[in-house]
Amino acid sequence: MENRTTLAEFVLLGLSEDETTQMVLFLIFLPIYLITLVGNILITLVIRADPQLHTPMYFFLNNLSFLDICYSSVTVPKMLENLLATKKTISLSGCIAQIFFFIFMVGAEIFLLSAMAYDRYAAICNPLRYSTIISHRMCVQMVLGAWISGFLDSLVNTLFLTGLHFCGPCSISHFSCELPLLLQCSCTSTFANEMVILTFSMTLGFASLFLIVASYIRIINTILKISSAEGRQKAFSTCASHLTVVLLFCGTAFIRYMRPASSYSDTLDKLVSIQYSILTPMLNPIIYSLKNKEVKTALKKLFSK
Repeated sequence: MENRTTLAEFVLLGLSEDETTQMVLFLIFLPIYLITLVGNILITLVIRADPQLHTPMYFFLNNLSFLDICYSSVTVPKMLENLLATKKTISLSGCIAQIFFFIFMVGAEIFLLSAMAYDRYAAICNPLRYSTIISHRMCVQMVLGAWISGFLDSLVNTLFLTGLHFCGPCSISHFSCELPLLLQCSCTSTFANEMVILTFSMTLGFASLFLIVASYIRIINTILKISSAEGRQKAFSTCASHLTVVLLFCGTAFIRYMRPASSYSDTLDKLVSIQYSILTPMLNPIIYSLKNKEVKTALKKLFSK
């Protein structure tokens, strides 16, 4: 019983136990994190500086960039620290806090991507009513809804952790604390926690996924009805960046969380986590800047100044 109540920290095993490999990984992931910060901050500055980008689509993109900065910063700095540290530990409270903020940010991003899909649907399928459907008030409400949904998802999941006891010592075979991995360290039954994860993932996750899929079904149907090839290409280009980001982020996030902890696969989960928590936040600003003429034009204006 004492072991259950006195456990104060966990060991994060990271991606490798070899010191040389750890240094190589540090030299790889540090530039990736810096590119993530610079890229997303740059997107935010460009949107704020260029009046032509003060539209609903870029309002959502501005919030997406902020979320990418936040949720990559929840895990990557600690991972970089542990790659250089001899003692690779994290406190119980620090582990729970990391889980809380990570689920918060990831949940908010999934709902924000849903809002962006609805925005693209309104722009392509109802262009004449677009300004009426997607008003500034509607944009603010959808962004607030995304933040609140992510917060509630995170709050419920982490509150259920307070009733668990953890046996020591416990090593987590990962570079960060993630909810399915922490459950494996519990001395008590985690059935309720697993059911909460599945229930909220299916309810909130499928709700956002349904909105994205439904929006793109209507979008594709509308694009196919456009007579000219140039018109179809122009319509598709307005949502190509968003669709790419959705496939990168949602696909890997759902693989990671929409299954019980009992089906855990060490190698697969590390690769999936690297994809959606480290690489995707770096790729998002690159995708939007490379595929979007308005952003590229605004970037040139900003650098010319």
